[in-house]
Amino acid sequence: MPLPFSRRQLGLSLLATGAMGRAALAQGQAYPSRPIRLIVPFSPGGGVDATGRIVAEHLGAALGQTVVVENRAGAGGAIGVDAMAKSPPDGYTIAIVSPGNMTVGPVVRPTPYDALALGFVTRVVLSPLLLVCRKGLAAQDLAGFIDLLKRQPDAIRFASGGVGTGTHLAGELLNLRLGVRMTHVPYRGTAPALTDLIAGNVDIFFSDTSAWPMVQQDQLRLLAISSMARWAQAPQVPPVGSLVADFDIANWYGIVAPPGTPAPILTRLHAEIAKLLALPAVIEPLARLGFEPDPLPPAEFAAFVRAETATWTTVVRAADIKAD
Repeated sequence: MPLPFSRRQLGLSLLATGAMGRAALAQGQAYPSRPIRLIVPFSPGGGVDATGRIVAEHLGAALGQTVVVENRAGAGGAIGVDAMAKSPPDGYTIAIVSPGNMTVGPVVRPTPYDALALGFVTRVVLSPLLLVCRKGLAAQDLAGFIDLLKRQPDAIRFASGGVGTGTHLAGELLNLRLGVRMTHVPYRGTAPALTDLIAGNVDIFFSDTSAWPMVQQDQLRLLAISSMARWAQAPQVPPVGSLVADFDIANWYGIVAPPGTPAPILTRLHAEIAKLLALPAVIEPLARLGFEPDPLPPAEFAAFVRAETATWTTVVRAADIKAD
């Protein structure tokens, strides 16, 4: 049987592959030689934006180049991520992302980019979702809430920041794991959901850490956190997974690059970000936002995103969630 390539063609192919590898390596070693653009796919002022700006400031100092933050909001973060994904894969355009535009949103509604095909740099931070309830709910702790939920599942109204958001899927995951069906009440964002929870119009909410001051002010009760790892801000609060099997989720932010970005560049960025995340000047402002540094190397970050995507795909199908 004739070979599909001649020996000369095969030799030229191997030479080309080797040259591409050497070019990528050289690019990684020389990188960066000009400013880097960090796209924040949300409006200024939120947690993603604040974290991105902290990383940009210290990453720029470490690399000896300015890291320019560009806010490109819209479509739940999809517009900014798509702009990054369509940029040249040279490491000079990167983005900070969240579950909403990487592992939650893409399984609920189509996105113009393939999240799993992006260049993975590193996970940056983790924080749990806070399972908070209205003060008048007849449950003083996680065990009491689960008992109440099993006895009266239809009577429990759980709020979310909108259909298909992470706060929605967290409630649906609890439904799935316990075999119950709480009533979902969607809002247009976290702030109105928390307002109605304080007013007693809904019963529980898997909030981001913006609910923490309301817990401290005794406006809400914190029943549990969503991740198995204890939260430094309230280490005495139990994880949901201590009483509910296979429940371990968190809010997180990470850095990604366009598909095809050379591995040496991804590795260099990860290494520099991991080092800056160990600095007190970075740890302290992140802690004030409720986040803890938790970098992952590119391959581990990619595996983490794939696993998260698989989990949320299962939840979306089980709950028959449809995009608005």
